[in-house]
Amino acid sequence: MSYYFSICASEYYQQKYVEFLLGNYEHLQLPYAFPVALSYIVSPILMTHESFLCFNDDDDVVGAFGCIYGTGEKEYEDTEIVQIQVIFLAEPYRGTLLFARALHFFTEYLEQLDREVKELRFWATAEPSFQKLFVKVAARTATAHTEHGMLDEYRCSPSDLLAYAGRMRQ
Repeated sequence: MSYYFSICASEYYQQKYVEFLLGNYEHLQLPYAFPVALSYIVSPILMTHESFLCFNDDDDVVGAFGCIYGTGEKEYEDTEIVQIQVIFLAEPYRGTLLFARALHFFTEYLEQLDREVKELRFWATAEPSFQKLFVKVAARTATAHTEHGMLDEYRCSPSDLLAYAGRMRQ
């Protein structure tokens, strides 16, 4: 099966992005209250940053991911830092190479930007299975407690992410 990716540059694709993620909200397992989770899901669109969809051969949406530039601490002026807000693949596609292809697409996209991206950041539920996966590509830099669970923050360079995607594809 083949896949393709689309940047959500139009309202139509932005709507598909939000509908897909909200339609899979329970599977996202975000450790936040719904209003906070919703803000992470839609922030790439509301902040006019980047959101992407993954499609299968039948043109069905099977995945979505989004990011923003900068950090709240620096009032989003530090655009050399990209925060990944959400990555989600539908269950039947998780055991495929789609995740590696999505990472590869994303890092190539970042290389084409008119700004240098020095660091990628993301938060994930502090579960051993996630920790085992993410430390292969990124350094765990913080742990936070929320009312809905614990989160780990990870940081890596785009080249580290690209190298990891390459290893996954082999």
